[in-house]
Amino acid sequence: MNLTAKPSSPPQRSHFSVHSFAAAKAAGEKIVMATAYDAWTARLLAELPVDCLLVGDSAMMVMHGEPNTLGATIELMALHTRAVARGAPDRFIVADMPFLAMRRGEAHAVDCAAQLLRAGAHAVKVEGVRGHSEIIRHLVESGIPVMGHVGLTPQSVHALGGFRVQGRDPGAAERVRGDADLTEAAGCFAMVLECIPAMLARELTRQLEIPTIGIGAGRGCDGQVLVLHDLLGLTPDFQPRFARRFVDGAALVRRGVARYSAAVKSGRFPKAKEAF
Repeated sequence: MNLTAKPSSPPQRSHFSVHSFAAAKAAGEKIVMATAYDAWTARLLAELPVDCLLVGDSAMMVMHGEPNTLGATIELMALHTRAVARGAPDRFIVADMPFLAMRRGEAHAVDCAAQLLRAGAHAVKVEGVRGHSEIIRHLVESGIPVMGHVGLTPQSVHALGGFRVQGRDPGAAERVRGDADLTEAAGCFAMVLECIPAMLARELTRQLEIPTIGIGAGRGCDGQVLVLHDLLGLTPDFQPRFARRFVDGAALVRRGVARYSAAVKSGRFPKAKEAF
């Protein structure tokens, strides 16, 4: 054994693991998370400085045109997860547990989580905590890493009266605090804070031992997550206040397809070198 050998360097961000979340929080390093729903976008993201991919049930809205996430089934989530895992086999992947997957008992929840992990996820994300905190604990004790999700929980869109900011008044803020405490106590390794006031998110981030991933919760969180199509500007008719467009992807697509169409119609495509 070489006692003079230098300690090994820390793992690269591309080798993010469940333990890397706590390490990033301790080091004050921001965690970068983005959604992925298919293999080709996952393959692109795997080449970029993104720590974690989220196979969100938002796929129902983004990919399937639904008005909310409630139509996601475990079979559909596993299908999207498998595609993402094929495109980005070396990335840390979190997959959403779909609507009501946590409300039909421990056995059903374990079966659903197992399907997602077998499809290639490294962890599952669970919305809410009240009424199923013990099931979260059971998943964790079964060896399934769980990411929590408090604040605006889209699967409760009807109970919340729409996609609304949560925790604005003192009573609502206290409920979010209670949910966050329960989520951490249940054994989650990280927590998404969605659409809550920035001051509340900053307070929770300081108080919680586990890292927070914000979406519409300000920059005081330990990391951020955005829907890929929102940050790429691919949904021009939909732009939440919290989703900055980092590029005008819709314009790029329109320009590319228009150039393709013009080339076909003019006979400039395909050229001789593009034929067999």
